[in-house]
Amino acid sequence: MHGLMQDRPLMISSLIDHAATFHPETEIVTRTVEGPVHRSNYRAVQRRAKRVANAMQALGVAPGQRVGTLAWNTYRHLELYYGVSGTGAVLHTVNPRLFPEQIDYIINHAEDQVLFFDISFAALVAQLAPKLKSVHTFVAMTDRAHMPQVDLPNLLCYEELIAAQSEDYTWPVFDERTASSLCYTSGTTGNPKGVLYSHRSTVLHSLMECAPDTFNVNSNMTLLLAVPMFHANAWGMPYSAAMAGTKLVMPGPKLDGESLYTLMRDEKVTFSQAVPTVWLMQFQYFDAHPEIDTLALGLKRIGVGGAATPRSMIERFERDFGADFVQGWGMTETSPIGVISNLLPKHSGLSKEEQTTVKMKQGRGVWGVELKIVDEAGARLPHDGQAFGHLHVRGPWIASGYFKSEGGSVLDAEGYFPTGDVATVDADGYVQLVDRAKDVIKSGGEWISSIDLENAANTHPAVAEAAVIGMPHPKWQERPLLVAVLRPGAQATGAELQAFLAQRVAKWWLPDHVVFVDALPHTATGKLLKTKLREQFKDHVFDAAPALVK
Repeated sequence: MHGLMQDRPLMISSLIDHAATFHPETEIVTRTVEGPVHRSNYRAVQRRAKRVANAMQALGVAPGQRVGTLAWNTYRHLELYYGVSGTGAVLHTVNPRLFPEQIDYIINHAEDQVLFFDISFAALVAQLAPKLKSVHTFVAMTDRAHMPQVDLPNLLCYEELIAAQSEDYTWPVFDERTASSLCYTSGTTGNPKGVLYSHRSTVLHSLMECAPDTFNVNSNMTLLLAVPMFHANAWGMPYSAAMAGTKLVMPGPKLDGESLYTLMRDEKVTFSQAVPTVWLMQFQYFDAHPEIDTLALGLKRIGVGGAATPRSMIERFERDFGADFVQGWGMTETSPIGVISNLLPKHSGLSKEEQTTVKMKQGRGVWGVELKIVDEAGARLPHDGQAFGHLHVRGPWIASGYFKSEGGSVLDAEGYFPTGDVATVDADGYVQLVDRAKDVIKSGGEWISSIDLENAANTHPAVAEAAVIGMPHPKWQERPLLVAVLRPGAQATGAELQAFLAQRVAKWWLPDHVVFVDALPHTATGKLLKTKLREQFKDHVFDAAPALVK
């Protein structure tokens, strides 16, 4: 017997309609690509998104076809989020930080029909255009006065395009499992693969982001959206913000320390999310400007994900900003929420240092996400905080496969997605990543966590950032090589770092060599690019003698 409840499909268009109805005056603030700060609100975004929807029809974009964007976090990009997906077409957010060859590949693989781009990417688009086989129309996301002088076929002006359309548009209702948006993985090895989200998965993911035990997105906060809208849909925040009626502050192309600080100060931001590298740049700005009272900013919560967070970063946020720190783990394939590291009531009596230790774990599974760790044979391992194995997840916003079946069948026999991470899970359900499966260091038959070593090295006062990679060793199979970047003006030797680590990790974990560099390579989404480091140091030689330090 079925319940007597109305059966309404979960539509992304319902989110912007809700925001326009119940939070119409809530601001959407953008530092535009052209320069000035632009102010909009949810009512205006809804109306302009409907103009975008009519433009899709005028451009001949049919339901299911893909529409690409090469764009920063702006109100125009937000309008496309709703205007494209609301018609039944698929919004394909392209990461402009990828190599041109990768961008060329994924636009062709997605078969984008129309490509919207910010004017800062005009030269890149002009370079790519001859290779883009499916794109029949290019749209510069600006007004007539700022149109770029580039030679592109069927080049249109965004403001003129939508001005010619009506605000009168009725969102179609269709199967909630219909594809809504497409994001490609960073592609550190091989070609990037497409993750195809649905309306249903997106709305359910948004509901969970509003839960107090997740990010508690609500109408009383002001959210600085520093996570790029081309990176796993900005962690889903453009959708959950509309669901909750949250004020959005978007930095456009300006992610430098001064620009983000100015927005935080002027817009009274209370919550922000970003990858650790963005916050490291922010810290460098504050270090150069000690006159700034960071406590006066009024930040209440900081969200960090995309890479392991050093203890020193957590401590600084809570000490210097008075902000609650929340770490999360996920990936493009998980929409991206997998686990969130909020404290439990049992932790209230712990010391600050002990609480920070808990917060350094990636987090506990939220409703909708099931977790397991398995050994090399696929057998489940206990959640005791000691056993570590391959992390697998399943749930209503977890990918079941890749676009166009790239990579073949990816789920295990129980329908779990293998994440490629090695992790432990403790009795309270907290996941702690040991490493990426491809990065874990196998030394003398034992595993060494590069993440734990990096976290320990990052607590040294002279270290700005550290990476650990496993390199071949004639006796132990692999040994860790520590590659470190020093803070401006700071000094340290390899021997000092090794002595420092000796107080914090097992003796046999100690890196045999320490190398100092000016900067570490990162992926397009801010993660350490260890494939490049391994290539850079491929000729580095360990000998079988006792550990030496360079």
